Amino acid sequence: MAIPTARHSETATVRIDYEKCKDCYLCVKVCKGAPLYLENGKVRIDQTRYFGCFGCGHCAAVCPTGAITVEGRDLSQTSFMNIPARETRAGYEELMALMLARRSIREFEDREIEQEKIDRILAAASTAPMGIPPSDVEVLVINGKEKVREFSDDMLEHMKSQKWIFSKPALLVLRPFMKREEYEVLDKFMYPAIEIFEEMRKEDTDYLLYGAPLAMYFHISPYADPADPFIPATYAILAAETLGLGSCMIGTIGPMLKSGGKEIKEKYGINTRNQPGIVVIFGYPTVKYRRAIRRNLAKVHYY
Repeated sequence: MAIPTARHSETATVRIDYEKCKDCYLCVKVCKGAPLYLENGKVRIDQTRYFGCFGCGHCAAVCPTGAITVEGRDLSQTSFMNIPARETRAGYEELMALMLARRSIREFEDREIEQEKIDRILAAASTAPMGIPPSDVEVLVINGKEKVREFSDDMLEHMKSQKWIFSKPALLVLRPFMKREEYEVLDKFMYPAIEIFEEMRKEDTDYLLYGAPLAMYFHISPYADPADPFIPATYAILAAETLGLGSCMIGTIGPMLKSGGKEIKEKYGINTRNQPGIVVIFGYPTVKYRRAIRRNLAKVHYY
């Protein structure tokens, strides 16, 4: 049995070079799709067991002798590489320094982002984990201040067409069918936000995407885990910080595209069936923050 995704509906292919195999059985230990199993002291392959090979690649990655190859579901021999030496990796202190230094940036220089940096951000984002491999995350890259503004204006027009849904009369009708939290978000945030976007637009100010020179929309297929777009988006903002770029997540666009926007999706090459995700804007900051801010989680409960 194969776990389907938008990109693949078949299992990956696993091969074992038994001349290299040293019977350590690490591959069986890490195989959670369970096509690998032990029989008479040897590792065997049966794609009908449980989920079959869904292409996580763990068996090939853990094998000390390189006896295992996995191909299919977006994997090939070139997908595998040596893990960087520990001394080249960031420790906890370095990672915390990076995360504390990062701020949400909404003021940008009038300066384009080099393609090399865009490529490096996408490369970092592609390393993010996902629910079921291969990744069903798609990324719309809007490069250039004018193009980002065009996307922002298109989204604002769509928001304006949907604004009546968030109006007081409509919300009063829908109130019995909504959770209190949903009602309050729509009433106290969404409707006022659209009005603010409209007012600022009249002053030729992009208050939705803040005049950024680069935007990326991370979205996913209907097969994917709902959390999948947010993890690579987080990796992207951390990568941007290391490249001297500021970034900010914009949460209003995904939900608005969920409620419609077919014309926008078609214009920008977004699969109309895809689940909503998150937009991240990037640019060279015009301000320099000198203090970090310590945040607190809402609750930590040990059981």
